[in-house]
Amino acid sequence: MSRARCSAGAILRLAFSGLRRDLRAADVRALFLALVLAVAATTMIGFFLDRLDSALTRQSGQLLGGDLVLRDSNPFDPRIIEAVEGAGLTTARELTLVTMAAAGGRFQLSTLKGVEPDYPLYGELRVDLGEGPVNTTRLPERGTVWIQPRLGSALQLELGDAITLGNRDYRVAGWLLREPDQSIGFSSFNPRVMMDLEDLRQSGLVQPGSRVGWKLLAAGPIDAVASLDNRLESWRNQGIRVIDVREDSPRIGRALERSQQYLSLSGLAAVLLAGVAVAMATRRYVERHLDTAALMRCFGATQQVLTRVFALQLGLLALAAALLGAVLGLIGQWALLRLLVQFLPLELPPPGPLPLLLGMLTAVAVLIGFAGPTLLRLKRVSALKVLRRELEPMPAAGWLVVAIASLMFGALLWLYSGNLLLSMGILVGGLVALALLWLVTRLLLTLLLKLAALLPASARLGGRQLARRRDSSIGQIIAFAVTFALMALISLVRTDLISDWQTRLPADAPNQFAINIQPAQRDGFVDTLDGITDSRSALYPIVRGRLVAINGVNARDAVPPEERDDDELTREINLTWSSEMPDNNRLNTGEWFSGRWQPSADGEELPPLSVEQGIADEFALSLGDRLTFDIGGEPVTAEITSLRQVDWESFQPNFFMIFPPGVLENFSHTFITAFHVEGNPQQRLTPLIEQYPSVSLLDIDAVLNQVRDLLGQVSRAVEIVLLFILLAGVAVLYAALTASRPAREREGALLRVFGAGDRRLVRTQLAEFALLGAASGLLGALLAESAAALLYGVWLELPPRPHLLMWLIMPLGGALLIGAIGYLLSRPLRRQAPMESLRLLGDG
Repeated sequence: MSRARCSAGAILRLAFSGLRRDLRAADVRALFLALVLAVAATTMIGFFLDRLDSALTRQSGQLLGGDLVLRDSNPFDPRIIEAVEGAGLTTARELTLVTMAAAGGRFQLSTLKGVEPDYPLYGELRVDLGEGPVNTTRLPERGTVWIQPRLGSALQLELGDAITLGNRDYRVAGWLLREPDQSIGFSSFNPRVMMDLEDLRQSGLVQPGSRVGWKLLAAGPIDAVASLDNRLESWRNQGIRVIDVREDSPRIGRALERSQQYLSLSGLAAVLLAGVAVAMATRRYVERHLDTAALMRCFGATQQVLTRVFALQLGLLALAAALLGAVLGLIGQWALLRLLVQFLPLELPPPGPLPLLLGMLTAVAVLIGFAGPTLLRLKRVSALKVLRRELEPMPAAGWLVVAIASLMFGALLWLYSGNLLLSMGILVGGLVALALLWLVTRLLLTLLLKLAALLPASARLGGRQLARRRDSSIGQIIAFAVTFALMALISLVRTDLISDWQTRLPADAPNQFAINIQPAQRDGFVDTLDGITDSRSALYPIVRGRLVAINGVNARDAVPPEERDDDELTREINLTWSSEMPDNNRLNTGEWFSGRWQPSADGEELPPLSVEQGIADEFALSLGDRLTFDIGGEPVTAEITSLRQVDWESFQPNFFMIFPPGVLENFSHTFITAFHVEGNPQQRLTPLIEQYPSVSLLDIDAVLNQVRDLLGQVSRAVEIVLLFILLAGVAVLYAALTASRPAREREGALLRVFGAGDRRLVRTQLAEFALLGAASGLLGALLAESAAALLYGVWLELPPRPHLLMWLIMPLGGALLIGAIGYLLSRPLRRQAPMESLRLLGDG
């Protein structure tokens, strides 16, 4: 064997034997525990977030009826169905069309929905077959239909009666109360009829040129859906619309997006807490091995040999901790989900291998970034330290430690968030905050040293010990402040997210829409409606028009290439007019028009137009652009004078384009409104339906309940994630206090030598820990408030709000928590014999 290989073997044996011997030391056990907790926490959260994210995505997809939903105006090519089924997905087709339903000489515009036997792929239908409401996956038998109760009221039908659809009569076999894929688009404002797909095709209503809509629902494993991603673009080019819950159900999509942002933030907080714990434990590990490194230098070991021995020793420790932590993380998330299954009504898919790999990678990255720079002290130790105990190696430069740890954490931040700009912003902001925190902490300790004389005797002694041990105390206070800030931030964001959701979806949110209100019916309809409810939106006129030109150029050629197949270009959209901006809109740029528009004498002045900000961004529109609409074959051109931010999450009528009064009144139009009805809407709305049978009403209670269920699940999920963060925070506190235990042991031994009793030791230690916790809590509150304001405004788009109670709770809670943990960890010191205390002084 060559000398180089022998040297490598000797280094490995030396590192292994040293690690086995050092496992009996408290500092090595503390470091090992910190690494295990770091890996276990990140792996556990990674598994949980991965499974929860998949489950939430699937749950939200179920609101559309499937994991993949395609829509077309023509029957689907059999090759598309074969491709979807070949990927391992179960499919079901739907056919919808609008027609007149007739019974007993009465007529009502209705939406027919024909379904295949495999429908529904998710969830259940709620129907009343004459024996009360039940949940079922059954479908109407051939020759029968299920209808919504409001259609029965409009046509005065009972179960068993006949209803005419097309050229055939069908028997009403049940009341359709809820569908799992309930839609709230304008096609759903008519009362619905569900029937067998073949019955609908044989009704004579499906003819060439008929305005029908085909929908292909598909459900299956997530990887099966993902395997079709490369085909979706070609299907879009064929005119097929791929439905996405984030775009087509913005209320649900936004809630899902925010929940995922919160979960990502929680994962990042756990990684940072793990890094802080490892950094605190590594500091004591290095101090413990300075003498060992000096002895090795006496026997001829070079800096390179020292680096290899200790790096290998720490690597073996990290490997063992990573394996154990990964196993504990896997077992922990399984056990937790088993315990919390009744509180988390989501069917979670099996975990994938990626969180396990990321957890171990995170452990290695945290170890290199947060522990690596500190190990440089071992490399620089001098052999003279054996003879001169006061001689210490040059510490690693503070900027180097911070720089390496920051770069490593920035890489992890990018890995977890997938957003480079956000990662850089958080990293730079974090470094600035860290520098300010160091400066403020230094000032606090200086102030404490000056004011210590004003404190009681025990508190004075504990305060002076904390202030004089300045470098060590600054590190601990910053570590604890970051820990408290992260724990508070996760808690605050969770509370404010849920509060914001509840505000956006109040108990009196509109649960009914009314459309097709004719101008002649407007006043009478409003009077009748006001007698039923006192919670309604304004009535908005609706004119149907299609965008055909932008600044004189064909609209499809004027927009960016990726937006040329957008639905807002290929179909008619709803235009309206109003002299006042809707309550759930906010003006971004430009000026809102007031009053009625009057054309200029020369006829060259264009009417103003307000455009929703989102569609303006998609189509690259700006103030001053001229848009031309085709309304009933007549062109109307207007100039953009304002851009609005629309709250699409509100259950209110919303519009992309709003004109001032005086532009569109001469075109054929109807009115729309939204309102809230308590109790049994069907019973209370019967007089309105009978008096205005041509007005279409849409009951969206089922949709509201689905959204509330989803938000409830998200709320419970973020509460569970909060528990993970709290555990990771406790791990940091334990690692930091364990690492600082030797210094406090020597101080306690000195007090014992000079006659201090147990009571004085307890009071002094409690005072020091309480002051440490109070200072950390105060700085943590400052850091959490600043970070929350930044996150709310830049990332989560939540309104900023002060958290005054936090400024009281965190200093008090920090004093109590660190005081309690410090008291428990100091119990062995208070039980030591005097001779043991003297031995500690000798070791110092």
